[in-house]
Amino acid sequence: MTRGQLLFVVLNAAFVTFLLMAELTGAKLFQIPTEGWPILPVLGISALTLTMGVVPFPFTFLITDLLNEYYGRRLVRFTTLVGTACITLAFGVIYVGREIPAASFSNVGDAEFNTVFLNSEVIIIASVIAYMIGQMVDIQVFHKLRVWTKDRHIWLRATGSTVVSQILDSYIVIFLAFHYLASEASQKSLELCFEIATTNLIYKLAIAIGMTPIIYLGHWALDRFLGREGIELRERALAGANRTYGARANSSG
Repeated sequence: MTRGQLLFVVLNAAFVTFLLMAELTGAKLFQIPTEGWPILPVLGISALTLTMGVVPFPFTFLITDLLNEYYGRRLVRFTTLVGTACITLAFGVIYVGREIPAASFSNVGDAEFNTVFLNSEVIIIASVIAYMIGQMVDIQVFHKLRVWTKDRHIWLRATGSTVVSQILDSYIVIFLAFHYLASEASQKSLELCFEIATTNLIYKLAIAIGMTPIIYLGHWALDRFLGREGIELRERALAGANRTYGARANSSG
């Protein structure tokens, strides 16, 4: 196994781990007061209402960008499908676990189990839909920006693709999970869903911009780890993007 192959396996494992944790913890909401913050209080936002899923989720941005950079669109799509399969499998395990009665001496009874994972069930369904849409958009935007900038400005393609994809992801997942697919007892108003989605988006965009130095650090670390193989991987990924968009330009001309 080459270093490039080993790295691909490790990045995929880390991606799936962070993705699953984002889905399974997403039913919990928390607030961050914005008193003393610039701009937000002026806009009438006294607190950021977030889902716990936003804590591990930024790491999926970083990993997706690194996979895009070194392995290209085809393999990132493979990672997306693997992530979808793992989320679906997790949903199946949760469903089976919910149907098995808890023992009388179990520290976690049926009510507690269902309170946590029944909510996560809805989160998972909504997240799968939003995740697939967001990821596919992210992949396309990343590669178009890479071609247009001739492989320059890593920050632009990394942040730009994240911004576009997360605008879609944030609103789709919140409106589906907390309103359209939610049970009557747990259904939130459209106004609250919009507030949660907007604050989640603000958080994600702030994190995406703040992680720009980490993206450059990740590139530096992977280049050192991969050596010459890293250069070859990036060249192949860029060549694949150039062929794709060059062919489209020629066909449209």
